[in-house]
Amino acid sequence: NMRAVPIEDIKEYASEDADITLQLKNVFAPMLTDTQTNKLFEEIEIPLIPVLADMEAEGIALDKNALKELSLALEKDILNVELEIQQLAGTPFNVSSPKQVGDILFEVLKIVEKPKKTKTGQFATGEDVLVKLVGKHDIIGKILDYRELVKLKNTYVDTLPLLVNPRTGRIHTSYNQVVAVTGRLSSDNPNLQNIPIRTERGREIRKAFVPRNENYTLLSADYSQIELRIIAELSNDTGMIEAFQSGQDIHKATAAKVYNVSLEEVTSDMRRNAKMVNFGIIYGMSAFGLSERLNIPRKEAAAIIENYFEKYPRIKIYMDENIECARVKGYVETIMGRRRYLRDINSSNHTVRGYAERNAINAPIQGSAADMIKIAMINIQKELKEKKLKSKMLLQVHDELVFDVLKEELEIIKPIIERQMRTAIPSLKIPMEVGMGSGINWLEAH
Repeated sequence: NMRAVPIEDIKEYASEDADITLQLKNVFAPMLTDTQTNKLFEEIEIPLIPVLADMEAEGIALDKNALKELSLALEKDILNVELEIQQLAGTPFNVSSPKQVGDILFEVLKIVEKPKKTKTGQFATGEDVLVKLVGKHDIIGKILDYRELVKLKNTYVDTLPLLVNPRTGRIHTSYNQVVAVTGRLSSDNPNLQNIPIRTERGREIRKAFVPRNENYTLLSADYSQIELRIIAELSNDTGMIEAFQSGQDIHKATAAKVYNVSLEEVTSDMRRNAKMVNFGIIYGMSAFGLSERLNIPRKEAAAIIENYFEKYPRIKIYMDENIECARVKGYVETIMGRRRYLRDINSSNHTVRGYAERNAINAPIQGSAADMIKIAMINIQKELKEKKLKSKMLLQVHDELVFDVLKEELEIIKPIIERQMRTAIPSLKIPMEVGMGSGINWLEAH
């Protein structure tokens, strides 16, 4: 305890703190000027610190009973899936043992002729391996389900209640500004940005996050298709800009272009494929990757990508220019000048270089989205304080912000949040869209 330390010792300690900080400032300040990142540092990252500190201190209330119920339900689900797996295997075995799973799949059921092995000589049964075998036997999907349920129960449902602060009765996550190279925030103790929402059971975890009391409601606000809107902005592609400016369903509009049909003729399968291409392109997805995701021949996937670039030519140009820029300068930049250095962009190793090239395409998009939500957070917090509102910003999960809102302030706060999120970077041509919902828990609000 610092109070017990003699003042003379504290004086030395505090003086050294100040001295070292000044010495570091003298080293790092010129670097900000050299990399032209002063504005980013002074107008985004530094003003964001007190905003994050407030959010961390505020914390979020947790309904432990909801998690207890979910834990019991998951226990039943796990037992049922385990029984189904044993029946499909025709023999009892430990489903939690990767070795036994490998033996059952590849020696007993002989699902593939030449199964992949690990360095230790065991059969490889990681998710990356099993996902590719899903169509081969019903047992594969069941094993993946089993693992998902066990992870949900152990990592989140049974662990979250243990992380509630006994003094405040809330969960207080820690936000990191300098971990993700893209500029995104990350969080830990616990990591609330990683709660799985792909499955129904995963989404149910959000039910346990609740307002502070019955006078409050949770409000969730998130950017709609922010990364696609940003690639349209950065690439200046007329076709995509027009689709967004006219308020079209971008995936439907893309499907119509790629398949050469009218909007009315677009089927749900066409839209699904176009959606995968829209999001896949941002991450530099190849024809091989697309064919695997959509379960279609590689030739068909290549034709879809070719058509896509034909209809959105500026996107292809933007991607090529970004890779070329990274090759020459060694980095790419976001709208706000945040740099992502890519030391492997000129590597002679094809795989390593390919990874850097995909980052050259994606980093400015993901990083610009991160810059945007950070600016919105700073401006929202400022306005909430200026207007002396009791509502609080609690969480940031990539493109989403979660607030604890006093019910009587709900209609006051909604337009503030929407306006600040939409206009965070006012110079953009593409309109940003913000979806909002409120409810008695995070799931209902989202």
